[in-house]
Amino acid sequence: MLVEPVFTGKVDNLVISVYQTNQAMGFAAAQEANDLLIQTLHRKALANIILASANSQLTFLAALSEIEGIDWSRVNVFHMDEYVGLDLGHPASFSRFLQKHFLEYIHPAAFFPVLGQAQDVECTCLEYQTLLYNYPADLCVLGFGENGHLAFNDPPFADFHDLSWVKVVHLDDRSRKQQVGEGHFEHFVDVPTQAITLTIPALLAASRILAVVPEARKAEAVENALLGPIQEGCPASVLRRVSHAHLYLDLESAARVYHLFN
Repeated sequence: MLVEPVFTGKVDNLVISVYQTNQAMGFAAAQEANDLLIQTLHRKALANIILASANSQLTFLAALSEIEGIDWSRVNVFHMDEYVGLDLGHPASFSRFLQKHFLEYIHPAAFFPVLGQAQDVECTCLEYQTLLYNYPADLCVLGFGENGHLAFNDPPFADFHDLSWVKVVHLDDRSRKQQVGEGHFEHFVDVPTQAITLTIPALLAASRILAVVPEARKAEAVENALLGPIQEGCPASVLRRVSHAHLYLDLESAARVYHLFN
């Protein structure tokens, strides 16, 4: 089934598609991911994909797990961030999120979790960076935070020219409040203050990037990313600099940028 966008456009180098609903957007993004992975597996034995763990990704993950055609036994799955000190079994763990909503349905070749509960987090960062070097990403699928973050590269700490690919960061209060708003923690004080994240250069190094950004609460971040300056104050704005990214929106998240498509 082909789902057509309501609007399409381009800002700088970034291609943008807007869909009627979150479900339509998720399906369309999953279809592109499916096609890309199938093409990749025609060229080489294994494909590598980096996925985000967030409520905004649920329609995409559900659609991708249901589309037939990918030999998941030949796909390695990475994710992009994890709280420091949070047990892997905690309901808010990002690796647990992917297991629950995606991995248990597709059974990949391997899943490489970010071990935020490790005793030596700096060593964990270096080990995960080595994995990313050894298994270059064919596809990275990410979202925008309400403050415009990519992974956990929040505006106070994001660095477009970071020399590291994986590092420990302090979390912006708005990011922590978002986690409470999404129901992952009961109280703000329960949200960890640090996380391990893939940096922006690591995310942009993927051969193809899909940004899946639905919901009205992301409309401000979308507006800032597309209409504001390209700067670390809105990390998502960096996608306008690259030619290998595709931004997927629904009507709610695109509410403040309609005029770009008229």
